[in-house]
Amino acid sequence: MSVERALRAIAGTFVMLSLVLGHWVSGYFYLFTFFVGLNLFQSGFTDWCPMMMLLRRLGLEGRSGGAVPAAR
Repeated sequence: MSVERALRAIAGTFVMLSLVLGHWVSGYFYLFTFFVGLNLFQSGFTDWCPMMMLLRRLGLEGRSGGAVPAAR
């Protein structure tokens, strides 16, 4: 699995989970949904995402199939 696909899967899971928890547990979980969306928004402009750095350190590769450097 590539870093990009793993990131989309993790972000989608976080959003769905925080929406469910926000509805059933506490409205404060909607802040986590906002945080995930804000992080995705800024990474679209800056090409920097902490989760991508973590996934690369865990050994996932980029879209090209080659090893992606952990730091830019």
